[in-house]
Amino acid sequence: MSAATEAAPAGASTNPVGASIRDSLVIARRNLIRMTRIPEMVLFGVIQPVMFVVLFTYVFGGSLQIGNTTDADVYKDFLMAGIFAQTVTFATAGSAAGIADDMQKGLVDRFRSLPMARGAVLTGRTVADLVQTAITLLVLAIVALIVGWRTGSADPTNAGRILAGFGLLLLLGYAFTWIGALIGLSVRTPEAATSGGIIWLFPVTFVSNAFVDSSQMTPWLRHIAEWNPFSATVQACRELFGNPGVVQSDAWPMQHPVWASVMWSVLIIAVFRSLSVRKYRSAAS
Repeated sequence: MSAATEAAPAGASTNPVGASIRDSLVIARRNLIRMTRIPEMVLFGVIQPVMFVVLFTYVFGGSLQIGNTTDADVYKDFLMAGIFAQTVTFATAGSAAGIADDMQKGLVDRFRSLPMARGAVLTGRTVADLVQTAITLLVLAIVALIVGWRTGSADPTNAGRILAGFGLLLLLGYAFTWIGALIGLSVRTPEAATSGGIIWLFPVTFVSNAFVDSSQMTPWLRHIAEWNPFSATVQACRELFGNPGVVQSDAWPMQHPVWASVMWSVLIIAVFRSLSVRKYRSAAS
């Protein structure tokens, strides 16, 4: 039975919230099944961040100053939170391309003919992308451990803090997939969605504290980096992981990075989910 058929089973609950959740899960399942049938989607999604880990670790390690040292091992621990955050945000391009492809192939028109929640198509897609991002993040964490990344303490009681750090990363990644959803709905082809979904991420990820100490930037650029939602999550992860290079700054997001990370991610989800659902309804009308 197809996902489209499953989205509207006979005798479905009339509770709108329950129906929306059920429809979203059906769409998510459809996208996850598709993912297993095209394993290269996951493979290529894993290869790129692994390349970033190896290149940044062995090319830039020892050449950049973190705190008062250029020690390669210190930079390695400093780097990983930034690589993790970059990985989850770059999943945006895949979300944008996938939604644009569904639009182009007329799949949206088929879903429109069913008595299902309008936002379920997008929610299901973003949830499936979140699962793929979690798999990529797991593989990347293993690679990071292999190249020498370590958290600040081997104390088992810190496991909760480490999991919280990865939770913030996945929350940020989920928030950014909604930006990708809006881009995918706003362009005509998957190729344009791929370009549009990734080109704006370069200034977001590089004008930040992900790969360099933002305190060494010129003042105007440093202020942008410190209020960058991406920087807040990176700063929060370094604190939770106990890694070196936590940027000392008077900016509120840098003083309270965990709260800032959660607030930025929730705000992005609220804004771009609303815009995406509205765009979807107009595109499907």
